[in-house]
Amino acid sequence: MELKGKVVVAQGGGPTAVINQSLVGVVLESRKFSQITKVYGAINGVSGIINEDFLDLTQETTHNLERVAVTPSSALGSTRDKPDEKYCQEIFNMFRMHDVRYFFYIGGNDSSDTVRIVNEQAEKSNYEFRAIHIPKTIDNDLMFNDHTPGYPSAARFVAQSLIGLNLDNRALPGVHIAVIMGRHAGFLTAASAAAQKYPDDGPHLIYLPERPFILEKFLADVKEVNDRLGRCVVAVSEGIQDEKGVPILARLMDMEKDAHGNVQLSGTGALGEALANQIKEKLGLSRVRSDTLGYLQRSFMGCVSDVDQREAREVGEKAAQFAIWHNVDGSITINRTGLYSVDYVLRPLSDIAAKTKLMPDNFINAAGNHVTPEFKYYLQPLLGSNMPEASRLRVQKAPKLFHK
Repeated sequence: MELKGKVVVAQGGGPTAVINQSLVGVVLESRKFSQITKVYGAINGVSGIINEDFLDLTQETTHNLERVAVTPSSALGSTRDKPDEKYCQEIFNMFRMHDVRYFFYIGGNDSSDTVRIVNEQAEKSNYEFRAIHIPKTIDNDLMFNDHTPGYPSAARFVAQSLIGLNLDNRALPGVHIAVIMGRHAGFLTAASAAAQKYPDDGPHLIYLPERPFILEKFLADVKEVNDRLGRCVVAVSEGIQDEKGVPILARLMDMEKDAHGNVQLSGTGALGEALANQIKEKLGLSRVRSDTLGYLQRSFMGCVSDVDQREAREVGEKAAQFAIWHNVDGSITINRTGLYSVDYVLRPLSDIAAKTKLMPDNFINAAGNHVTPEFKYYLQPLLGSNMPEASRLRVQKAPKLFHK
């Protein structure tokens, strides 16, 4: 049966460097079908739907859409709203009023749950409707996805940042801590390992939320590396926690919590400063520095992965094809095939909604302070082509004449 009506596409959660590729993929693919009467973009995610705040993307030029596609962040704006049943009922009522028959929501696990609930509302009302969740998150934590659009570009940014930090630290030795996004999953922090080229390159230590962070062990690790190399570069996830699941930042500092009871992790340099102070006090080291990469990781324009761009476009296109051609609902997932290629599989929304994928055990070393070669093998193709690398001078020292 050919389902005729409007399309609504929206973007939710944190922006990424390639989220607009997915948006443009949906729009351009949807505009090819005669049964699509209009293609609307909801401004500021689901809040734009209930506020009836739409852009008519049917009238946007293809040329400008392509320019928007290569521009980071969410062109439609976003939202942190987490709709409940009542909120989703309002979304569905607005869809029915506007004769919306296709809904595409680009976002993470919370966004997929919204799609699931709205779809259930349509089924209960016997309203012919197709809903597709399009994956997006720099955290790389969506179930049944080999990786998630947005992650490769953010990982590339982290890797390039750590190349620079390592070079700086090698020139002027000391301890340098880089704090990287990731409340529950450590994929983004783990990407810092791509900065290593030579055996003594940093990051020398990597700490992820998937393993308990023991302060005493951390200090011992830093001391061992610093004693051996005369310097130490540390990559640490903002979400590191102790054996009881208490965020380390909450243990070291008196931090305020948000409405959901979460300690604020992003947008603050508190964790890096707290760990640096522990090193100064407990190890007696004076040159200890920290940087928090913060929101720069999400929409940085200068180091986007071409692999990420291509796949972000394709998940948007596939979403439109599954909904309009095949008349089905679900969540698009990326499956790795071969040495490096991918296929797109539609999974039930319930497989993805409100679930979190963590780093597998074989990606984390036995000591819990670095990654394994298996992770580096997994990551390498995602970073894209022309990945920068640092080089060193390699000639021998000239003979001394005075200080023999």
